[in-house]
Amino acid sequence: MDEENYNDEYENSFLGDLGYGEENQNEGQSTSQIENKPKIFLMGLKRSGKSSIQKVVFHKMLPNETLFLESTSKVVKNDISNSSFVQFQIWDFPGQLDFFDPAFDYEFILNNCGAIVFVIDAQDEITEALMKLHQTIVKVHQINPNIHFEVFIHKADGLSDDHKIDRQRDIQQKATDELADANIHIHPSFYVTSIYDHSIFEAFSKVIQKLIPQLPTLENLLDVFISRSRIEKAFLVDVVSKIYVATDNSPVDMQTYELCSDMIDVVIDVSCIYGLKEEEEGLGYDQESHSVIKLNNGMVLYLREVNKYLALVCLLRESNFDKHGLIDYNFMCFKKAIEEVFSRRTAQSKKKAIKKN
Repeated sequence: MDEENYNDEYENSFLGDLGYGEENQNEGQSTSQIENKPKIFLMGLKRSGKSSIQKVVFHKMLPNETLFLESTSKVVKNDISNSSFVQFQIWDFPGQLDFFDPAFDYEFILNNCGAIVFVIDAQDEITEALMKLHQTIVKVHQINPNIHFEVFIHKADGLSDDHKIDRQRDIQQKATDELADANIHIHPSFYVTSIYDHSIFEAFSKVIQKLIPQLPTLENLLDVFISRSRIEKAFLVDVVSKIYVATDNSPVDMQTYELCSDMIDVVIDVSCIYGLKEEEEGLGYDQESHSVIKLNNGMVLYLREVNKYLALVCLLRESNFDKHGLIDYNFMCFKKAIEEVFSRRTAQSKKKAIKKN
């Protein structure tokens, strides 16, 4: 993941400077393919926590280290290419930037934007943030009505549970009422988040999933897999960011997601220590990666490698793990189906590229 800082002359060089260096391009991936990746814009007032979010989620920065981040003064663009499904760009906009300045070619930029994540500091006064949120939604919707609007009520770690609920209700009510008064029929999604727990990863997972056209297929495959294997819950997780790109249709419990996410850390850490030779570098994660952890509450965590970037992490009862051969067989069928989804998407992308040329 590389990042480029765009200075005040950004708009003048925008059309000719969208490409990336070779190190940012996947093998066989053209500059035009990179340019056409969906974009996620991080917006919000100054010091609301936008840069901290992307650093923790996509750059693996420790939450405590974000205290030393300087305030963003330039547009920062990050190319995220963790897997064939999680491929997009994140643009971090400084809070003091007027996105709708006439000198800024915002209409062109918004054409390929998939989602806008608007970050509100839950511990700060919200009036100005709500005004900017409303202005952003109204203007952006006129240009690209297909954009998803996601609101992160951030820095919630400093609030009590009751205060979190009240804060979310207050912000959500005021934002939706203002949109209704303006006759704008949009329903943004609201998430209470913090970089000090898994809430920020779960929120970003929900955002990413809306940009994956194959999501219904992935969810159906997971539903079939868990029903045939007597599994309680399953996540298809991006190993690098620990964002889950899909899960089955049963409700997501935060503690279950935290367990599955922590299991990936355990597997990667152990693999890096014992699975790599001295001269080797990387995650220590490959097609042989798999793990089973038995918990003291009668549950079992089960991890298998799906491809170079994705892992299937499941939670099931220990009593249902007696026929693990059946689970392994069902997993191989699941993996084969996932590979077919990947291959079809690749074929469709190539056809589109040929038609454009």
